[in-house]
Amino acid sequence: MFILDKRWGLLLTFILTVFWVDPLIARGEEAHGSYSGEKEHAEEKFDAGHFVIEHVLDAYEWHIASVGETHITVPLPVILFSRHPELHEGKKLHVFMSSKFHHGHDDYMGFRISASEKNKGKIVELDNQGQELGKPLDLSITKTITGVLVSVVVLFSLLFAAVRTAKHNRGKAPSGVQNLIEPVIVFIRDEIAKPSIGEKKYKKFMPPLLTLFFFILLNNLLGLIPIFPFGANVTGNIAITMVLALFTFFVTNLRGNKHYWKEIFNPDVPMWLKIPIPLMPLLEISGMITKPFVLMVRLFANMLAGHLIVTVFLSLIFIFSSLMGPIAGYGVSPVSVLFAVFIMLLDVLVSFIQAYVFTLLSAIYFGMATAEHH
Repeated sequence: MFILDKRWGLLLTFILTVFWVDPLIARGEEAHGSYSGEKEHAEEKFDAGHFVIEHVLDAYEWHIASVGETHITVPLPVILFSRHPELHEGKKLHVFMSSKFHHGHDDYMGFRISASEKNKGKIVELDNQGQELGKPLDLSITKTITGVLVSVVVLFSLLFAAVRTAKHNRGKAPSGVQNLIEPVIVFIRDEIAKPSIGEKKYKKFMPPLLTLFFFILLNNLLGLIPIFPFGANVTGNIAITMVLALFTFFVTNLRGNKHYWKEIFNPDVPMWLKIPIPLMPLLEISGMITKPFVLMVRLFANMLAGHLIVTVFLSLIFIFSSLMGPIAGYGVSPVSVLFAVFIMLLDVLVSFIQAYVFTLLSAIYFGMATAEHH
């Protein structure tokens, strides 16, 4: 039985950490809107756009629930390297919890979650007069990164449990977690790797293919569980899908053989397509970039869309309540919840399909990079 090679898992985890810098965050000046009285409730309208965007993008804290005006959140570590250490008595590294910002209202240690148009939702550094100087080097562990770490723990636990069970049941029928993991591995081997790469070369590509499939599938599914520490929209974050696409890009080009590179720089086409203007080589090189780009956008768009639709349906309850009163909100809630549950069930299917498509296309690219000249 094939299992995930730890080297590929660690490589993917390491590449993901690179994108902790300058995370994709779109938080507003106020983290969570609330009504403070009956008059305000009558005048203040529910901001559906803010509600939807807030629940699908990254954040410096993990919001769990709101009870009245009390927001239950889990603060996350903020790790900053100042670009102006002279303002902090020469200190460059600053580590503190996101709760110090009090939902973006207060400054702390010369930093603030900006509400300006340019840096909205991102941590900025302040001068002595409280003016924004720019963004520090941001290595904070945001909600998305926390979701990645949680999924890595869950994934390794499942795989190591499957390995222990397989060793214990050697020569016997599979049982336990092995029954869950082994059919998936056999499917990827027989239906994806062998047909796309070939019988002779598929084995060395099984670790990256399995790493991609299990990582994507698990994060897709965990993102649908609205219970802490799950529910982070990991694969709906374009920085994460970019790393996964780069993972495929680097494996493809590092494993590419001589024939692969010949077809890029000196393809078998008429000379007028290569000289004096290298038209075909330019097209081939652009293809090297567009392939992982398509992988990145497809996974990001599909997973983000599912979360957006679910949140939009749920926001209908608050929209009707804001416009026509609580009774209207209660009246539309069964329909909204029913449609939201339907979309979530559909997202379960989409989660498997997107993991399969990403892995299949990666395998096809690996096969093209190692194909022999005929």
